[in-house]
Formats: sequence, C-alpha cells, structure tokens
Amino acid sequence: MDLVRLFIKRISYNQSQNDAFVLIMHEVETDLKLPIVIGTFEAQSIALELEKSLVPPRPLTHDLFKIFADTFSIQIKRVVIYKLEEGIFYSNILCIQNGQEYTIEARTSDAIAIALRCNAPIYTYRDIIQRAGIYIPLLNDEPSNTISPSLDNVDEEDSSRNRYTKYALPELKTMLNDCIENEDYEMAALIRDEISKRDSTF
Repeated sequence: MDLVRLFIKRISYNQSQNDAFVLIMHEVETDLKLPIVIGTFEAQSIALELEKSLVPPRPLTHDLFKIFADTFSIQIKRVVIYKLEEGIFYSNILCIQNGQEYTIEARTSDAIAIALRCNAPIYTYRDIIQRAGIYIPLLNDEPSNTISPSLDNVDEEDSSRNRYTKYALPELKTMLNDCIENEDYEMAALIRDEISKRDSTF
C-alpha cells in the first residue's frame, strides 16, 4: 500500500464531545482532510509547538520525549497512521539508534506531537485517506496554527476572538504572560492573536 504524507491544517474544538478537539490533517495531492479527535492536552501540545512564540515555563511531556531522544541519540524517522478501526486511528513511530531501527506503537495524537518536535514527516496509507478523508471548506483555505472553537460556526469563533478587544495592549500582554505561566495555551493563543492584530495596525 502506498504511503501519502499528511500536514496539519487546523485544530478545532469538538462540540460533540467534552474536552476534545479535532485535528485536521491535510493530504495535498487529493486535497482531502483527515479529521482526528484528540484530547485537550494533546491539542495544547500540538498548538504550542506550531506556535513557536509561546514557550512553556516547564517542558511538556512531548518536549521531555524530544530531550530524551536527543540525549540518547535516537532519531525519529517518521510517524505512520497505519490503521483505522471502529473510528480509532492507530499509529507508530519509526526510531533509529546506532543504525538499528525500532517501531514503537503510540497514540496518534502523541505521535503527531512528537513528530512536530523532531521535524519528522507524518504519513498514512492511501486507502485510509480514501476511506476516511473528507473535503472541508476551511476559512480562506489557509492553515491555522491555533486552536479555534469550531469548524463550522464562524460567528462563534469571531465572538471568542473579539472578547479581548476591550482590553488595552498592556493589559493583554500581562494576561498573555499569566496564561503562559499557568500553562493555559488555548487562551494564550487567542490573546496573542489580538496582540498581533493590534501591532499590525501601528
């Protein structure tokens, strides 16, 4: 079976499940999107790595994995989403140490978070993307590195982002620092977007 490469397109809040997010993976050749339900912690970890300007005060679990791999000269070669069964995606990580290859089973969300930190490509099999891939018209069809509340409810998304417009810039920067200190990266991403919007107008 042929492998096809996937890229992260967007992370959105999953309104049908509490404390869950949808990670949208994009296959460029077919323009199909592969939605994968992930937990809050994994969504925060992925969004944080995509947004390099937000640095946590302490290493997250996936950061610790990267430090461990670097320390013991383990190269993360690739991540493969190799099976879809009863709505659950199964993945593995191909690692190399001293010329020896090892395949490690991992949850898909963890595997993707680790792949991002190690600059490793993410693949799936063509039959999986053909079976589970869908066409999703995203806003402006542009990648998004931040967690947004919904794929479909644009008004709700705008409302969530605009709640910070009433704060002055110094207040926003203080709030951003507090969010990072408290490891609330979802709110930090929204505040950062508002600060960036203000900075671009000056």
